[in-house]
Amino acid sequence: MSDDTARAADILKDHRESIDRLDAILVYTLGERFKHTQAVGKLKAEHDLPPSDPAREEKQIARLEDLAQRADLDPEFAKNFLNFIIREVIQNHKKHQS
Repeated sequence: MSDDTARAADILKDHRESIDRLDAILVYTLGERFKHTQAVGKLKAEHDLPPSDPAREEKQIARLEDLAQRADLDPEFAKNFLNFIIREVIQNHKKHQS
C-alpha cells in the first residue's frame, strides 16, 4: 500500500467514525422527538383534537427548508425527510384516536 493510499484509508476511517457518531445522534434525537410527538398524540386524543395540524405542518416545512439552506443541505431533501416524519407522527396520533 502506498503512502497516499494509507493516508486515504486513514482519512476514510476518520470520516466513517464521524458518520457513525452522527448516525447515533440522529437515532437518539429521533427517539426523543417521537417521545414528544407521542405525548402530543395522547393529549390530542384526550381532548378530541384532530391528529394533524396542516397549518403547523406547513410552517414547520418552511422553517426546515430555511434551516436546510443555512446548513448547506438540499432543502428538498429536508422537506421530504420532514414530510416522512410528519406522516409517521400523524399515523401514531390516529392510533391514539382509536
